[in-house]
Amino acid sequence: MLNVDLSRITHRNKPCIAIKFQYNFALKEHLKKFKGTYWSSSKSVFYVYYSENIAQKLTDHIEAGGYAIQRRMLPKINSEARPVLETRMQLKKLTEEKIDILKHYVRYLEGKRLSRSSVNVYSNFIRDFLRFHSSRPTDTLSENDVRTYLEWAVEALKYSVSTHRQIISAFKHFAFFYPMCAINPEKLQRPKRDKKLPVVLSMEEVLRLLEVTKNLKHKTIIAMLYSCGLRVGELIAVELSCFDFHRKQLHIKMAKGRKDRYTTIAESTYPLLRQYFRAYRPKKYLIENPKGGKYSSASIRSFLKQSCKLARITKHVTPHTLRHSYATHLHENGTGLRYIQELLGHSKPETTMIYTHVSTRDVHDIKSPLDVALEQKLIPDKRTKELSISPGIWLDKRDKR
Repeated sequence: MLNVDLSRITHRNKPCIAIKFQYNFALKEHLKKFKGTYWSSSKSVFYVYYSENIAQKLTDHIEAGGYAIQRRMLPKINSEARPVLETRMQLKKLTEEKIDILKHYVRYLEGKRLSRSSVNVYSNFIRDFLRFHSSRPTDTLSENDVRTYLEWAVEALKYSVSTHRQIISAFKHFAFFYPMCAINPEKLQRPKRDKKLPVVLSMEEVLRLLEVTKNLKHKTIIAMLYSCGLRVGELIAVELSCFDFHRKQLHIKMAKGRKDRYTTIAESTYPLLRQYFRAYRPKKYLIENPKGGKYSSASIRSFLKQSCKLARITKHVTPHTLRHSYATHLHENGTGLRYIQELLGHSKPETTMIYTHVSTRDVHDIKSPLDVALEQKLIPDKRTKELSISPGIWLDKRDKR
């Protein structure tokens, strides 16, 4: 049996997993089937960009091909993520029977035309579940086994409420896919969503963010995310053919929920886009990596974090924050929620309603009862007074001059 070494390397300033083995054509072809595998000419090695999910999937892919992993030295991770990774690595490996079930489950999800992201997320949850109950035949697993797994996962893997809700969706799909098991999907209940308000930047903060970002490509990305209200996945999928400058529209294709939509292009971005096109000459996608393919969302998050530091913005800012800011500022400027819903591509108006809670357009017109009470107290005095809650102190504004 051929052995494979997995070791940590840094390539293009990113943590990667190097895949080393004695040359074998069959093994090389097997590795090339794993999505996200690249060849580095400078390091003469196959590699994948590191993430916890990719590391586990790569291991499963290699072992499923009948190859052994001789040494595993994965990239260093931060202290908070390390216990979670170590906990997952302690789970037992899947049997051949369960690997086969998992493969068919992936095909089932793909047959339902779920997005690649959803397929990966759901299959990872079910993989952990089957590894957690490795000693149990799959046919005997019930919703009680789901409950014990969830209790462990929430505690050990620190899953959030939104992740918990995703897990329930994965199990509901699995129960329909594999009816031989004893899982009753009707008994699986999702926890209630967290009702958190989104982080929103002010218009001044957005302009400051653009000002401090000197790299032309990075500045273009930030401008497009904010001015068009795009999701980061939508931006990196935008092709040059999607632009209609005559109608000032951008065609967003197959966005979340496999829906197309149109959004407006800000006229103020035209000079920036012209400068960007001349400098980078993209061939297919608006934003391309140096090799010509799609740009990495991880790269966008990385430089955005640095730009926020330069702009002295202390809020937790992600690419989606710019989308939230776009919607909030539209509402504050008087755009109706129905139009905002269309521009954002929301299926339900309730999703768009959240921006009424973070908008300050109407809130600024609301007076606090304390201000009203103080104003009423000043009515008998004809002099112009400054409001104050300090006892006995009523400053005449003319005296301050």
